[in-house]
Amino acid sequence: MRPLPRNSTSSSPTRRKTLGFAGGALAALWRGEAQAQTPVDLQLALAVDASGSVDQRRFNLQKQGYVAAFQNPRVIAAIRSGAYQSIAVTMYQWTGPRLQYEVIPWMIIRDEASALDVSRAIDAVPRRIFGGGTSISGAIDFGVTRFARGEIVGERKVIDISGDGSNNGGRPVSRARDDAVSLGFVINGLPILSIEPWLEEHYREEVIGGPGAFLVSAQDFESFGEAIVKKLIAEIANLSPDAVRG
Repeated sequence: MRPLPRNSTSSSPTRRKTLGFAGGALAALWRGEAQAQTPVDLQLALAVDASGSVDQRRFNLQKQGYVAAFQNPRVIAAIRSGAYQSIAVTMYQWTGPRLQYEVIPWMIIRDEASALDVSRAIDAVPRRIFGGGTSISGAIDFGVTRFARGEIVGERKVIDISGDGSNNGGRPVSRARDDAVSLGFVINGLPILSIEPWLEEHYREEVIGGPGAFLVSAQDFESFGEAIVKKLIAEIANLSPDAVRG
């Protein structure tokens, strides 16, 4: 799929002045506490669906997809293609509006060894949330707060949402997206179409946003691993998914 330019209204001066209460609070937190010192090409927050429709087998397929992806030589090559030859990654599980759990703190990947560290860290963490609805808006809002502290600054800041359902809790997902985009974030998506075949359209219209935002779909949980490799390469190398072979 080609990158989808999003939200011309989101970046307008009017939009910046009309952030809702939640968006204004996120802006104050992010701008007020960020103290970046270590530059990387990309800061990437990976949001993993742990809602009720994701049974343990499906959850494990997602998890093992990420484990394998960070050991993939093509992902390592994408990391080395940047100016700083490094990225920073964090991961959290999400379900309802106030149900998110950070499972991997910010970790910098520079080479095979540090990528393997991330892969092993993902493999080691258990599922922390079981059910509670599907609040993509809550996942986006929580993702913004992950960038508020620490000593890492990314040339690009991306929140990567994967899930198998449309937003059904919390504030409208398009508002959360627009608030995040107004702060300089990009929201990319990986809809899993096994339950809601129309989910790709929901992600395209309501979820993704920011310069060069895109989505890569997985037809089912079994194909999640292949989709996440393609998506990570495109995100890290700042490419269109169409430019990523395989």
